Amino acid sequence: MPIEIVTIPCRTDNYAFLLHAGGRTALVDAPEAAPVLSALDERGWSLDEVWITHHHGDHVEGLPGLKDAHPDLIVLGAAADAGRLPPLDRELAPGEPFDFAGHRVDVIDVPGHTVGHVAFHVPDANAAFTADSLMALGCGRLFEGTPAMMWDSLQRIAALPDETMIHSGHEYTETNARFALTIEPENPNLVRRAREVEEARAAGRATVPSSLAEEKATNPFLRAHLRELKSAISMEKAEDEEVFAEVRSRRDSF
Repeated sequence: MPIEIVTIPCRTDNYAFLLHAGGRTALVDAPEAAPVLSALDERGWSLDEVWITHHHGDHVEGLPGLKDAHPDLIVLGAAADAGRLPPLDRELAPGEPFDFAGHRVDVIDVPGHTVGHVAFHVPDANAAFTADSLMALGCGRLFEGTPAMMWDSLQRIAALPDETMIHSGHEYTETNARFALTIEPENPNLVRRAREVEEARAAGRATVPSSLAEEKATNPFLRAHLRELKSAISMEKAEDEEVFAEVRSRRDSF
């Protein structure tokens, strides 16, 4: 059975995602209950499970309301961060896939934004759910991890097939695009994408998900290893991780 994916705007700028296949429905992250319950009601779906990427409140605070409406809801999250997550019915370990309606779900360790952050890759759907690790034209702030951690995490995501659609956790893309242009103003792919993002937001359209191929062509945080980006910020001889750290530092003060 094919997997249907629904993008749900929540709170001010969060996204949650419903996956539906074989009569089962899963949710990635729970920023807010009401929009999720509305999306379920519109489709006549019952929520079976929630996959949590990390412990921050804007990704878990909707869980109590969802559990009230769906008492049999199963909550899945990283075993390594179970002490900071809501109570888990199933603890997950990176590298140990689990099943959703007959489809494999891979758990990817992506520390950096938090040290317990995980992402979910569903190969049959060409979809990855990266929350606040890899984001559209950006990456998450390093609240707990180091630049080395986040750079390694981004490399794990970058190793996925180029056609993978990256479902990230926030609508930050327009600001990320403006920043990216300060790093590579001559990148034609970035110039085009920035224009498309501006048009989409002006029309009230979401800019998430985005393809991994597009992120590789335009996202400065995925491009820190490339000669053209290093040259653009006068760090031609620097190690990839050092370039990433510099780009992250510039974004933090942008």
